[in-house]
Amino acid sequence: MTTRTSGELGAYGERLAADYLKRLGWRIVAMNYTAPLGRSLSGREVTGEIDLIAYDESDELPVLSFIEVKTRSGAEFALPQAAVDRRKQRQIVRAARVYRRVLQLDGEAYRYDVVSVLVSAQNEPEITLLKGYFSERIFARSSWWSRAGDRF
Repeated sequence: MTTRTSGELGAYGERLAADYLKRLGWRIVAMNYTAPLGRSLSGREVTGEIDLIAYDESDELPVLSFIEVKTRSGAEFALPQAAVDRRKQRQIVRAARVYRRVLQLDGEAYRYDVVSVLVSAQNEPEITLLKGYFSERIFARSSWWSRAGDRF
């Protein structure tokens, strides 16, 4: 493996994750989906990005999955999925709401997954799928969330 910048490493990890999910029988429907979420207090447009959107068709009923891919070249300090913090989760949930609203998918089952990718020069990439890594419930109690639901 050659030395990659952070952006190159992330793109490489997303390709590995997509290929891995396809081998598991998942159907990828979008990569790097970007949704407008509104404006910041300073007037700057705020967007949300979801790395992969796919249908997990391994069960009887397909489940729409919004997937964050985290790639690292080592796990000396923390596993890749540790970077999917509350701020990142909120951004993914908001973007997923837009996606589901625009495509009128409100009645479909969905969840939020993380794919952790560890790459190193010595070994094959190690890919871990973490189904249901987080849910919207952690944001349901905040007053912000109830107000945002009316806008998005």
